Amino acid sequence: MKDVKIYSTPTCHFCHLAKDFLKEKGIAYTEYDVLADVEKRQEMFDKTGQMGVPVIMIDGQVIIGFDQPQISSLLGV
Repeated sequence: MKDVKIYSTPTCHFCHLAKDFLKEKGIAYTEYDVLADVEKRQEMFDKTGQMGVPVIMIDGQVIIGFDQPQISSLLGV
């Protein structure tokens, strides 16, 4: 099982697309709402140097935005 984390906001369209894709593929993930959680927002910024969402981490590899081909490749789906 891969360790999948998503840094997102409630109103982000691409965040919803990414989460829907993962649910459709049966991939469990941990979600962090960076609008409400200041510590996770800073953590995301420290790891990527930017504030754009979604930021998806799969086993420590960072994907900025909803890059479905890259996500599929890293997850093997």
